[in-house]
Amino acid sequence: MNKWFRALLAFWIAALLPVATAQTGGGSAGANFPDRPIRFVVPFPPGGGNDILARAIAPKLGEFLGQTVVIDNKGGAGGNIGSELVAKSPPDGYTILIASNQVTINPWMYTNVPFDIAKDFTPIALAATVPMVLVVNPAVKANTVREFIALARATPGGLNYSTPGNGTPQHIAFEVFNHAAGIKVTHVPYKGTGPAIADLIGGQVQSSIGTMASLEPYVKSGRVRALGVTTAKRSPAMPEVPTISEAGLPGYEVPLWYSILAPAHTPRDVAARLSADIRRALEDPETRDRLASLGFVVTYLDPDGMAALIRRDLVYWEKSIKDIGLKLEP
Repeated sequence: MNKWFRALLAFWIAALLPVATAQTGGGSAGANFPDRPIRFVVPFPPGGGNDILARAIAPKLGEFLGQTVVIDNKGGAGGNIGSELVAKSPPDGYTILIASNQVTINPWMYTNVPFDIAKDFTPIALAATVPMVLVVNPAVKANTVREFIALARATPGGLNYSTPGNGTPQHIAFEVFNHAAGIKVTHVPYKGTGPAIADLIGGQVQSSIGTMASLEPYVKSGRVRALGVTTAKRSPAMPEVPTISEAGLPGYEVPLWYSILAPAHTPRDVAARLSADIRRALEDPETRDRLASLGFVVTYLDPDGMAALIRRDLVYWEKSIKDIGLKLEP
């Protein structure tokens, strides 16, 4: 092989190697990642489960990444505004989203969701699950799930419930409750968890289903009364509160999980770095204990496991929401 041919061959190898590497997704796009702060988008106002979990994870995540993790609350449209913002951000790992299973609910609730959960995001990790709790204002004359159902049947249209917004897991959980119990407690949507709880405490609405993380202080102070949790098992954080299933509505169960997502086409090595450091943050004893005290159950899944969970949940919620007959306008 003469010198000219060897030089030409070397030139083409050098020119084509980056293309081949990019096509296989095996490049070192994240070799210097991260070299600037990470934007952690919470698609709801402060005070809800998404926000509480993100703020609990962020300090340790930033420590392990070696960069500041900045919480950015972008609420509105049942979480769709903040989610869309991340979906349309550069796929470089510097903008990530904390998302509940609302992202697998919304496609079946709205006629025009501004993103495709299966195509517009790169799954990073499952972070935690958390029970939701059915609560009532103390003035409501019901101390159990059975008594609440009986009261709703005796006063058609006389009871309301608050949520952080249309299409949220809290909204779906109560509509599943309505459907299973054969009652109609009227939905009153708010712009976030904070105002939804404030009006429940103030008596403007009589009931709510919310995350244990957001309601636990008010249950312990007696400002709201807990009737049951939405999970299949009781929560260690509130073991005295029965499941809704055992308290009067057999078979009732509505899961709630929280994931971390990045824009689609985020390089695999960047996604893997983020996922590994999220796992480290969740395994930190101080972080884990804080989350446990708020009712969160640390439940880590890697990117592949998270992708599989999203696929399963899309199928589950499509059937569940069609069974209820619930649909919202954009």
